[in-house]
Amino acid sequence: MKKLLIIMTLVAVVSDYLLHPFYPQFFEARFGITDPKHVGYYFGAICFMVMIAFPFWAYVSKKVAELNILIYTQFIAGLLALYCFWTTSYVNFWTVSLIMILFKGSYLLVYPYILKIITKEEHPSTIGLLSVVVHLGGILGAVIGGLTVDLIDASNIFLFMALGDFIQMGMSSYLLKSKRYNTNIIVEETKTDTDQKLMPKGFILKVGLITMILYFSDFLIRPFFSRYWENISVFDSKLISGLIYAIPGFVALIALWLNNRNQSKGQRIVSVLLLGVIGLIFQGIPTEATVIIGRIIYGWAIFQGVVQFDVLLFEVSTPESYALDYSKVHFCQSFGVLIASFSVGILVENQGLKIPFLIAIIGFLLTTLAYILLFKVKITIPKTRKYLLSLKKLPNN
Repeated sequence: MKKLLIIMTLVAVVSDYLLHPFYPQFFEARFGITDPKHVGYYFGAICFMVMIAFPFWAYVSKKVAELNILIYTQFIAGLLALYCFWTTSYVNFWTVSLIMILFKGSYLLVYPYILKIITKEEHPSTIGLLSVVVHLGGILGAVIGGLTVDLIDASNIFLFMALGDFIQMGMSSYLLKSKRYNTNIIVEETKTDTDQKLMPKGFILKVGLITMILYFSDFLIRPFFSRYWENISVFDSKLISGLIYAIPGFVALIALWLNNRNQSKGQRIVSVLLLGVIGLIFQGIPTEATVIIGRIIYGWAIFQGVVQFDVLLFEVSTPESYALDYSKVHFCQSFGVLIASFSVGILVENQGLKIPFLIAIIGFLLTTLAYILLFKVKITIPKTRKYLLSLKKLPNN
C-alpha cells in the first residue's frame, strides 16, 4: 500500500508541476498578457488556495478517511481542469483554476497518511523518498510541460492535469475496495508517558516560521527562472529550459541514494542552508556554466534542508496528529510562498531577472539565523575549540 501511495503522490506532483515553469509563456500565448505582475499575482492566488485547502482537508480527515476524500476531490479537480482547457476567458480561467487548486490540494493528505502506516524508524528514509518523489515529479512535469509548450500548445497541459486527477481518483478507489490492503491501519507508537507525548511549547510555530522564510526564498527564484535561463542561454528551447529548471530534482535522486547507501541521518541544517547560499550566488552569475553549477549545489542543499525540517517535525508529532500538525507548518510555508508570489512579479519588473537570487540569498541567511536562535543551536568548530582550550592551559605572560 505504501508503494501505491507513493506512486499516487508522484502522479499528483507531476500533474501539479506541468505548468509551473511556463506560466509566463502560457499567459502570453493564451491571453496575450506579458506583465510579470499578473504572473506573480496568479502564483500568489494559487498559494493562498493551497494555504486554506490543506488545513481544511486535514480537519475533514478527522471525520472522513483520507482516501474517501480523494475520490471525490480529485474527480471534481479533473472536471475543472477540463474546463480550464476549454475556456478562453481570462476571468473564468482565474476563477475556475483557483477552485480546481482548492480540490487538488487534498492530495497533500497522502503525505501524513503514509507516515501513519509506517514506524518512526522508517520516517527519515520515507521522508527523503517522498521529497525525491516531489523533485522527480518536478522533473517529469517540467519535461512534459516543456514538450507540450514546444510541440503542441500550452492549453493541452490541462488535459494532462485532468488525467492525473482521474488516475488518483481511480487509485484511491482501488485501495479502498481491494481486500489486499487494510486502509484503516495506523502504526501505534510505543507507550510513553503523557508528558513525553506533549509537543514542546511553541515547537510548531518555530518550525513554521523558519520554513516560511525558507520556502519564501526557494519559491522566489522559480516563476521566472526559465525566462532568466532563456535570456542568458543560446538554446531557444522550452524543453532545455525545463531540464535546467529540473536539475535540483536530478540532484535529489542522487542525494537520496547516497543518504540511503551511507545510512546517513542527513546533514546538519546550518551547513546545508549555507551551501544553499553558495548555490544561489552561482545561479545569479549570468553564464550558462555557473547557473548549471549553481543549480546542482542548490539542489543538494534544498533537498537536505527540507528533509531535515520534515524529520524534525514528525519526530515530535504523533500519528493521530500528523495531518493537523503538518497542515499548520504547511500553512506557514504556503504563506511564505504567497509573499514570494505577490512580490516576485514586481521585483522582476522593476529590478530585472537577477533580483530574485539576491533576495533569496538574504532569505537563506535569515533562515539560518532564525534556526540558530529559535532552537538555540550551538555552532562549534572542533579544531578551533581545541585550540582555544589549549590556550587556557598556557601560563599568563
